[in-house]
Amino acid sequence: MKKFIIGFILIVFFQIFTAQTLKFETLLKDKISIRALQIYDGKVWYSGTDSKFGYVDLKNPKDQKQIRLSDKNLQFRTLAQNETDFYAVNIESPAYFFRINKKTLKFDKVFQDSTKMAFYDALHTVERNYGSFLLAFSDPDLELNLKLAFLNPSKNLFTNFVASKNNHEGMKVNKGAAAFAASNTNIASAKNYLWIATSGMSSRIFRMNLHGLDWQVFETPFIQGTSSTGIYSIDFFNDKFGIAVGGDYTKQAENINNIATTNDGGETWQIEASGKNAGYMTCVKIRPGSKGKEIIAVGDQHISYSNDFGKTWTKISTEKNLYVCDWVNKNTLVFAGKDKILKADFIK
Repeated sequence: MKKFIIGFILIVFFQIFTAQTLKFETLLKDKISIRALQIYDGKVWYSGTDSKFGYVDLKNPKDQKQIRLSDKNLQFRTLAQNETDFYAVNIESPAYFFRINKKTLKFDKVFQDSTKMAFYDALHTVERNYGSFLLAFSDPDLELNLKLAFLNPSKNLFTNFVASKNNHEGMKVNKGAAAFAASNTNIASAKNYLWIATSGMSSRIFRMNLHGLDWQVFETPFIQGTSSTGIYSIDFFNDKFGIAVGGDYTKQAENINNIATTNDGGETWQIEASGKNAGYMTCVKIRPGSKGKEIIAVGDQHISYSNDFGKTWTKISTEKNLYVCDWVNKNTLVFAGKDKILKADFIK
C-alpha cells in the first residue's frame, strides 16, 4: 500500500509538473472563416472567406488591416510567403493565384487554373539552398492524376504539372482519394523532402525528393474508407520524424486510428493514442526547440498537447470552432477559425 501511495503521488506530481495550460487573447473578431495563417513582421497574416486577406499585430491588436482580393466571393484556404510576397489561391474552379506585396499590400493575379476539377487544397513554400519555390496541389482530375502547380518567384512563372502524365505513373491517386483543404497543412517539407497527404477512401503519403524531384508513395494505417475520413494535417521536424492527424469531420468524437507518426521520413507509420485522444483534428504543429517531442493539435472541439512525440495526448482547452494554428515562438501560438483569431501563451 505504501509503495502504491508513493507511486500515485509521483504520477500526480509528474502530471502537474508537466501540465500545460493556455492563456488566450482575442486578436480579431470578424464574420469570416479562416483556415490559413502566416507569421511575419510581428503580425499574424490570414486569408479566408469572402475574398478577405489581412493582418493583425501580435502586440497591438488595434493595428490591423483587411483587404479583399476580388469582387467575387472567393473562399481562400491557403496562404504562403517568400521574402517579398504572400501568395493565396482560392478553392474551386476557376482557381486564381494571387500575389500580395508585403510592403504595399498591392496584389495581382499571377496564374489561373480554369479546369473543371481544380480544387487547390494547400500552398507551401519550399526553401532550398539556391532559392525558394512555391508548390500548390489540387484534388485529382477525372483520370486520378495528382495535379500540382509550381511557382518560381525569381522568374514569376507558374507551371501547371500533372504528375502522372509526366513520366510519374506512380503518382496516380487511388479511386475516391482526394485531400482536405482544412488548414493548409496537409503538405510539409524539410531539408531533403516534401510530403503530401491524401485522404478520403485512401490515406497515403506522397514524398518528393527535393534534389532529384522524383516521387514515392507510401501506404498508411490511418483511418480511411469514406469521403470524410483521413489525414487532415501533417508536420515534420526533420527528414525522419513526422506526425499526421485527422479523423472524420462527420463524427468528430471518434478517435480511432486518427494520429500516426513516422521515424523514417514517411515510409512507414505507427498509429498513436488510438482510442485515447480527444478526436478529430484539423491542424498539427511541432513546438519549436522541442526536436519533435512537443506537439500541439487543434480540432473544432478542442486543443490537445503531447510531450512524448505524439504517443499520448492531453486536452488542454475546450475552445471551439478553431481550424488552424501556428507557433509564433516556443511559448506563444496563434489559432484561427470561425469569426476569430486568438493568441495563446503557454503557462504552467
